[in-house]
Amino acid sequence: MKKKRKSNKVDKFLELPKEVYSNEAKISITGFDELIIENFKGILEYEEFFVRINTYIGIININGYNLNLENMTNDDLRVKGKIESIEFERTID
Repeated sequence: MKKKRKSNKVDKFLELPKEVYSNEAKISITGFDELIIENFKGILEYEEFFVRINTYIGIININGYNLNLENMTNDDLRVKGKIESIEFERTID
């Protein structure tokens, strides 16, 4: 599990992206067919039409069809398929 730490002057001086030094999720979307989530905790639910991903700050719900989980590592996850919607459930403030 990654440790959460606050940004400091070195991070800002080096211009590090926030997702590198925090546990916040980064979501990259390519068209309607691919989504990459970095800094995720786990997969809560996985169906061909629905995927729920747990992150350190909330839950990401992905709706669509022919959804597949690809290229999973400890740090990131790729979802491919016909993505119709993405919903966020914030669990912390």
